[in-house]
Amino acid sequence: MAQPLLVVDAPYVLFRSFFALPDSIKGADDHPVNALLGAVNILLRIIAEQRPRAVLACFGPDAAPYRVALYPEYHAARPEVPGPLAWQFDRAPDLFQSFGWSSEYDEKLEADDLLGSFAQAEVAAGGEALIMTGDRDMFQCAGDHVRVVLLKPGKVGYELLGPPEVKRRYGIGPELVPDFIALRGDPSDGLPGAPGIGPKTAAELLQRHGSLEGAIAGALHERPRVTAALTEHADQLRAFKDIATLRIVEVTRPPDRETDLDGGAAAARKLGLNRLADRLEAAEDVGDL
Repeated sequence: MAQPLLVVDAPYVLFRSFFALPDSIKGADDHPVNALLGAVNILLRIIAEQRPRAVLACFGPDAAPYRVALYPEYHAARPEVPGPLAWQFDRAPDLFQSFGWSSEYDEKLEADDLLGSFAQAEVAAGGEALIMTGDRDMFQCAGDHVRVVLLKPGKVGYELLGPPEVKRRYGIGPELVPDFIALRGDPSDGLPGAPGIGPKTAAELLQRHGSLEGAIAGALHERPRVTAALTEHADQLRAFKDIATLRIVEVTRPPDRETDLDGGAAAARKLGLNRLADRLEAAEDVGDL
């Protein structure tokens, strides 16, 4: 694999780090900096092992307006961002920039949409892309030139997933992931899916019928419970698929840029992340960390 573009689900990485590390990790002004520290450490580890040509962190609103319009309960049950985490969110782009990592934000799109858009643009230009996330919705992007860097929940480490790995997990290919989510549901997004249809039945329906539309069209040939779920909720299931499908927009690929350890060290020390700064200053290469 050529040097890939690494696109990062920044909200997920910051959330994960905030709840994984104690808020007793505080900076120079006594603000917690646990999310910033954890996010940087995760990124540095992936960069050392995958050697991307550039790093791009994607941000966006928690719930894109177009998704809420399709289903008002989308993300409705998610709690507010804690104040100490919001403070770190605001400072993350500048910290990332100090390392030579770009950031992108779109108020109308979620980070996932940007991740998919930049990955697709990279492939269209003849490159390779890595999508770093913990969100299984992004499995739809896996392809011959795109792999998902799936961070393991509650653990150190990650998995690299391409189409074969997605199929082994779900029983269907990446192109059917939105259909699968529509049928199975996604509790983290507030999508209930089709009543009574779990992951096994969802995969079997898609294997037999080839798509959500095919399953709805062939519903009368299924068991009565499945027939009722598909026919009585067809329009809602179509909305769920639309919500789960990424919006691909035109984006500009970032230029090649190596990670700047010196710049990162200066920014880390300014925030009071002195141990991180010491490590960065002592390293000649990201692989030394």
